[in-house]
Amino acid sequence: MPPETTTYAKALNVALTALIENDERVFLMGEDVGVYGGAFGVSDGLLERFGEERIRDTPISEDAIVGAGVGAAITGMLPIVEIQFSDFVVNAMDPLINQAAKLHFMYGGRTNVPLVVRAPGGGGTGAAAQHSQSLEAWFAHIPGLKVVLPATVQDVHDLLIASVRDPNPVVFLEHKLLYKTEGPFEPTDVENPVAEIGKSLVVREGSDITIATYSLMTIKTLEAAEQLAGEGVDVEVIDLRTVRPLDIEPVRESVKKTGRLVVAHEAPVPVAVGAEVVAGVVESDALDYLLAPVKRVGAMDVPVPYAKELEAAVIPQVDDVVDAVREVMKS
Repeated sequence: MPPETTTYAKALNVALTALIENDERVFLMGEDVGVYGGAFGVSDGLLERFGEERIRDTPISEDAIVGAGVGAAITGMLPIVEIQFSDFVVNAMDPLINQAAKLHFMYGGRTNVPLVVRAPGGGGTGAAAQHSQSLEAWFAHIPGLKVVLPATVQDVHDLLIASVRDPNPVVFLEHKLLYKTEGPFEPTDVENPVAEIGKSLVVREGSDITIATYSLMTIKTLEAAEQLAGEGVDVEVIDLRTVRPLDIEPVRESVKKTGRLVVAHEAPVPVAVGAEVVAGVVESDALDYLLAPVKRVGAMDVPVPYAKELEAAVIPQVDDVVDAVREVMKS
């Protein structure tokens, strides 16, 4: 039988349910995750099912929430911390960056910090500059953190399981506009994660140009690829899925085949993950296969505006990816 279809948010809910049922060490905590069911409905019904010990509503203090998560993790629990908007992780940078990411190394490997920090990121909802950022490059710069950005319904389920099973702290970023998207879905075993953190996937094969991307931009890029196919351009799309660790080898191999590369992400272009992807290609023998300069697609270098028209202009859209490919193909 073909897999069922469900939403991104529901796939997360299924994963959370299975993880909490399977292991008494797993619990969820954050602002409004209990009675309210989460700001985007991800934890709907979990409080009634598991009770206040396993689904913990917290005060409005990201510093305290992540700090408590670090403490729980180093004392044997497997906490999943939800930050209502990824922008608010800024308030918890000390426990996340100076504690969670460092303790394994500072204690000579004698302790692990199996903490998962879930947070919705990205724009497109009219939530303005303080609720619409893409901060993944900031987190990915920190040794000791893993950074996961699933694009599909199946991946968000499978990679959450892999993240909870990982002994390292993981920042798990879910794009707001993905929660209501639907896709094929099949629950997988929480004891044996089928997805692996740090593995890119070729999600569309092509021969003319490579696009490396992740999160919501994977969906936009696949749409752009279909449009470009009508123009006779065969696009290969690689979903990075995680940006720390970054699996660059599939991108290199793809560039050796296509000779051209575009990197697409929602974050502003300067000092972003795209630059690291490009460096990973040009610092390898794939450089010799490039037939044209590399192009990066990303947001404008400004805070995300509130006005709908301005927001759409700042954040990269399908047409921006199409235009970038056309430009590279002419080179």
